[in-house]
Amino acid sequence: MKTSLSLAGAALLACFAAPAFAQEMFGLLEPLDPPEKRTVWVDTGFATYHFNRNKNLNGANHGLGVEYQVRGDLALSVGRFYNSDREWSNYAGVLWQPLTYNRWRFGVVAAGFNGYPRMRDGGWFPAIIPAATYDFERIGVNIGFVPSYKDRLYGGLSLQLKFKVWN
Repeated sequence: MKTSLSLAGAALLACFAAPAFAQEMFGLLEPLDPPEKRTVWVDTGFATYHFNRNKNLNGANHGLGVEYQVRGDLALSVGRFYNSDREWSNYAGVLWQPLTYNRWRFGVVAAGFNGYPRMRDGGWFPAIIPAATYDFERIGVNIGFVPSYKDRLYGGLSLQLKFKVWN
């Protein structure tokens, strides 16, 4: 548990420290001036590359979600997907991405998830996930770094496609 928490802490620190370091040293990232940007996206499930390749985990996490972008740096998201343990999961969360580089936004997702049988017997649990988003007109992608937690949740890089349906 201590190792998993250390890795999760390191990932969270990297999410905030690396952009700050890049901004300070190279002037690459800029804080996002969050204009009102009310848009609605339909999100797919996830394609996940798991770090532990020996567990026979499901990397094709098909599903459907809705993302409501309140402003440039803040969005609300809900959805359902077939998870890595081959069970159905629901999620609801907030994406906060205050840093930008070109069309990329960087920050975290704070969300609740359920449906993982080894985590609280499939019940709801909170998670904070470092995330990056790239939006281009009517199509976009969310990328999340999911840390492992004990033998309950399996870490990986998750990619989610999204399609703008209203702005």
